[in-house]
Amino acid sequence: MTSERELRVRMAPSPTGFVHVGTLRTVLYDALFAQKNGGKLVLRIEDTDQSRKVEGSVENLLEVLAWAGILHDEGPVIENGTITEKGGYGPYTQSKRLEIYKEHVNLLLEKGHAYHCFCTSERLDEMRALQQKMKQPPMYDRTCAQLNSEDVNKRIAAGEKYVVRMRVPRGEEVVVDDLVRGKVVFQTDTIDDQVIMKSDGYPTYHLAVVVDDHLMNISHVIRGEEWLPSTPKHIILYNMFGWPLPQFAHLPLLLNPDKSKLSKRQGDVAVEDYRAKGYLPQALVNFVAFLGWHPGKGEEREIFSYDELVDKFDFSGVHKSGAIFDIDKLNKVNSHYIKQLSLEDLYAITKSFFENKKYYADMDVEHRDDMMRRVLAVEQDRLHVLSAVGDDNPFFFEEPVVESEFLRWKKNTDKQTIEALTKAQSILMAHPEEWTRENLESVLMEAAGEKRGDFLWPLRAALTGAKFSPSPIDCAWVLGREKALKRIQKALELF
Repeated sequence: MTSERELRVRMAPSPTGFVHVGTLRTVLYDALFAQKNGGKLVLRIEDTDQSRKVEGSVENLLEVLAWAGILHDEGPVIENGTITEKGGYGPYTQSKRLEIYKEHVNLLLEKGHAYHCFCTSERLDEMRALQQKMKQPPMYDRTCAQLNSEDVNKRIAAGEKYVVRMRVPRGEEVVVDDLVRGKVVFQTDTIDDQVIMKSDGYPTYHLAVVVDDHLMNISHVIRGEEWLPSTPKHIILYNMFGWPLPQFAHLPLLLNPDKSKLSKRQGDVAVEDYRAKGYLPQALVNFVAFLGWHPGKGEEREIFSYDELVDKFDFSGVHKSGAIFDIDKLNKVNSHYIKQLSLEDLYAITKSFFENKKYYADMDVEHRDDMMRRVLAVEQDRLHVLSAVGDDNPFFFEEPVVESEFLRWKKNTDKQTIEALTKAQSILMAHPEEWTRENLESVLMEAAGEKRGDFLWPLRAALTGAKFSPSPIDCAWVLGREKALKRIQKALELF
């Protein structure tokens, strides 16, 4: 903690569609940091770019946060199916704060820290083309900064469109004191006179984020590394208003395995995509926490409860370099959490995935639920994502194609194969006890003796038609007595 102020952090997503996993990581770090230090987490919706707004995005965001178990203290919430707000610093949606932004733009204009710009897009394009030709950095040339108030008022009265730009001081240094990167120095001569109010009366991100963070008393601004180049503009605005600075922390980029920036072109990037595939919320949160952070020396675990993450989290453990999004590691973490579930809990959250399988509608309704539970009992230890349930074992749901050659164990003869299948058939037909994994294992393993392959392989092949499958004992249990015996008989008829 480097601030005496009340600790208040904010998550400020734009309502532009799905929730990016990078947004989830930022929100998670916000929440961990706030909870560890007794602070508050504020949700603010940054919708100043109305052209990118997607209907239903806010509702979706709130639903995803609830699914992930990340709760905020202030901001938009859903109550009785309607979005409302809680907290004393609202409104928490930027499009409802336009008058606030206009007041602050006018304040900057009065102080001479900003000016009206009437340049058309055509003139700006020509200016940039010339700068590019002369190998100059693309910056506004301050043509309109020279206009006096009389000229400005006349042009506004004439109905000319304009924007408002901040007047960046020249010949100065701006130091960003970052919790992750230390001190980063920028020269103001390289900083453009950023537009802070657009011609439609909406503020740009740069003005709105500074005004909102100050008025909402945000003490720590935690965001992605891509915002670091914009931070000196924000610090200049803080200084123009005479406001104290928050503490900044810029998180490392999320990268694809080839170290390119994480993008949809190489895989899923939305939290909703992972949820739809059957990743558990505690697994995704656990995995995302380690994308650019480590709890410190001597801690080799990869599995942490949420409370343990709160206890361990500190910005000293956040890395500067980009974090590789390793889907294999996520699968491993998800598999761990799947294994921890009771069979009933696993069935409850997996049922919707079963219902989307093409074989589900054709199954015997009376025994369908029991069979699904048996499938899960067999697959639970091998399942990486819930959506894959049943995919590796299609023979549970449809008749396998079996050839006589496949039924033979190594160099066994047809006679030996027939004897093995007949023996298995007789045992299962005569098996009077309850059809459980334990009972089946007892009678079949006893029958197998020392040469287990001779007996168990033909049984496995007859039941599954697959080279790789769960044990024939598990397969017989899942299929049930009637189906198992029917498949063994069908295999015998090949000889």
